[in-house]
Amino acid sequence: MSYVEFLYDLLEIYPDPESEKAIMGSVVYCIHHKEGCQWSDELRKLKAHLNTCKHDAVLCAAQCGAMIPRVLMQDHLRYTCPRRRANCEHCHKEFSGSALEEHQGNCGHEPVYCENKCGAKVQRRHTQQHIQQHCSKRLVPCKHCGQSYTQDTVSAHGASCARAPVACPQRCGASGVPRADLAAHLRDHAAAAAAAALPCSFRDAGCRFKGTRQALEKHTEESCQQHLALVSALASRQARQLDSLRAAVARLSVNCSGALVWRISDWAAKMAEAKCKDGVELVSPAFYTSQYGYKLQASLFLNGNGAGEATHMSVYIKILPGEYDALLRWPFAHTVSFTLFDQSSSPDRACNIVESFVPDPTWKNFQRPSKEPDALGFGFPRFVSHEMLKKRNFIKDDVMFLRVKVDPSKIVAV
Repeated sequence: MSYVEFLYDLLEIYPDPESEKAIMGSVVYCIHHKEGCQWSDELRKLKAHLNTCKHDAVLCAAQCGAMIPRVLMQDHLRYTCPRRRANCEHCHKEFSGSALEEHQGNCGHEPVYCENKCGAKVQRRHTQQHIQQHCSKRLVPCKHCGQSYTQDTVSAHGASCARAPVACPQRCGASGVPRADLAAHLRDHAAAAAAAALPCSFRDAGCRFKGTRQALEKHTEESCQQHLALVSALASRQARQLDSLRAAVARLSVNCSGALVWRISDWAAKMAEAKCKDGVELVSPAFYTSQYGYKLQASLFLNGNGAGEATHMSVYIKILPGEYDALLRWPFAHTVSFTLFDQSSSPDRACNIVESFVPDPTWKNFQRPSKEPDALGFGFPRFVSHEMLKKRNFIKDDVMFLRVKVDPSKIVAV
C-alpha cells in the first residue's frame, strides 16, 4: 500500500472535518514517483496534478482501448497501436497497425537472401526467377554428359568432363572427339590420318608437293633451295604489284585541273638561304592542264633571277615531258597567269599581284619537250619587288600563296 492510499484510508476511518483537513493538507509525492515524476505537494492537489501528469495512464487517443501513460502516448500511436496508420518501408503502401504486422514478412518488395545461399539479396517477389535464371547455385545440366551441377561449378566440370569434345593432339583434322574416347581415337584413326596426303607449307609460294607427314618433313628439309627460289619469285611479283599500285595512286593524286595553288611555307628561312646562295630555285609539284593534257611545273626564285636578281622575286613556268604529249598540239599556246595572293584579313581590301602571258609559238620553251625539260622555263624575272612584299600581307604566318593557272579558252593576256 502506498502512502497516498494510506491517507485516503484514514479519511474513511476518521471522517471528521479536522482529521480530513489535516490529512488533505499533508505533503505527498505523485503516485508515479517511482516512474520518475518529481511532483510533491498537498494531498488535495494530487487529483489536479494527475490530470496533467505525463506518467499517468489514459485511454489511447486512437481509441484502441489501451491505457497508456501520457509520456508514452506518441510512441504507442506511432509504433504499437493496432489502429495506427503506417507505410511499409519496402513497398510504401499504407496499412493499419495490425495489418502492417501481418504484411511484414510477406511484402513482395522486401529484399531477402537467396534460399540457395548464393549470397545474393533479391526482392521476395523475384526469388523464384532468381533461383531459376540467375542464381550461381542453381542446378544446370552439363551440355556434354547431361549430369547436373551448380552454375558456378559447371565450367570447371567441363574441363574434365569425359564427354566433352577435344581436338586430336595428332592434328588429324578430326573435331569433337569425346575426352573418354580420345585414347581409342588415337589408336584407331590417328595412324590413318598420318598417312593422308598433306600439302607443303610453301604452297602459297607455288610448291605443289603433297604427301604423308613423314614425307612432308623430309621434303621440307631437302627442298630449301627450291622453296627459297619460289619465295623470291613471289616477292618479285608482289614488288611489281606494289609499284603498279603506287603508280596508280600517284596518278590519282596528280592535279589535273589546270590550276595550281602553291603554298610556300617557312618563307623567312628559304629567303635567307636564297640570299646566301646563288641560284636557289624552288619548284612546285607537277600539274596537268587536264586529265590527258600538258604537264607543267612552276619555278620560283625568292631572291630573283636574271634582271630581278637581289631586288625581285622571279616566277617561271616549265613544260615537262608528259604521258600524252604525242596526242597534244604543239607548240603550247595556252594563256598562263601568275597570282600572288594578298592575305589581308579583310578580303575586300586584298590587292593581289597578277601577271600573265600568251606563249610565243616561235620560242623553244613552248615546243614539245624532250626527256630533259628546259632548265628555266618562261616567266617574269621581276614579278614582284622585295620592297612590295613588305608593304602588304603577301607573307603571313611565314607562308606565301602563289597560283599558277592555265586557261585554254583565252588567247590574249589579261
